[in-house]
Amino acid sequence: MTNDLLKSLDQVTELCFEIIIVDNNSGDEDVNQLDLSYSRVKLIKSQRNLGFAGGNNLGIQAASGKYILLLNNDTLVEPDFLIRLVEVLENDSSIGAVSPLITYTELPGIIQYAGFTAMNPFTLRMKAIGNGQKDVGQFTKVEETPFAHGCAMMLPARVIKQVGLMEERYFLYYEEHDWSRRITKAGYKIAFQPKSKVYHKESVSTGKNSTLKTYFINRNRIFYMRRNYNALTRFISMLYLLCISIPTNTCRYWFAKEHKHLSAYWDAILWNLTGKTKKKWIF
Repeated sequence: MTNDLLKSLDQVTELCFEIIIVDNNSGDEDVNQLDLSYSRVKLIKSQRNLGFAGGNNLGIQAASGKYILLLNNDTLVEPDFLIRLVEVLENDSSIGAVSPLITYTELPGIIQYAGFTAMNPFTLRMKAIGNGQKDVGQFTKVEETPFAHGCAMMLPARVIKQVGLMEERYFLYYEEHDWSRRITKAGYKIAFQPKSKVYHKESVSTGKNSTLKTYFINRNRIFYMRRNYNALTRFISMLYLLCISIPTNTCRYWFAKEHKHLSAYWDAILWNLTGKTKKKWIF
């Protein structure tokens, strides 16, 4: 996947940029398969798995550009995708982050992301605008959105210096939402640029229905609430979790006989209560 992305990025010729690959301790067998013949590529090896947030932070600290783009390795890009993102940031200094139109690689022409709706502060959920729709050119102009997409998001280096790096305790999922919220709290806007296109092989890294995904999404949804909302909102959100969300999900996993997912789900809750889990999820 990473080699496919490098070939795709090699078609981007309009701007001068560097490519930083962060290897999250995947092992020499994987690293040796990388095609490092591209002159712009710099490889950074981590001695341990730092997660999505920590891995990106490692790359950010090694970057030297005016703008920093986080890009999943399970993506492909259009040749003009980069300059379209840069144009948004160059034209409006009040924008602190911008994401492209993201479509599914495995479902050609089907949109994954065209911005996000606002997050419900009680259910802690939001929706990706356009998700599941056929891309027929219905999104034509730059729009403001509450959250950038972690799969592909560009920020000015000066904004990162101001708001800080990603919160590494998330490890995986919700870290880009937390980062987006910190960016908007600092007075910047988040933008969506439909003229920039990225194709995403969704959930290839973690698995489409993995217990790892169950654990981190549910753990970090609650963690996000604890970090970003006031006492009253947290109280109402906890009532929703205790009275509706937790009983519903517990019954769903139990009656579906998905006991591993049930264990992961309760480990996610346990971490928010005690800071510990029964299983070691970060390795």
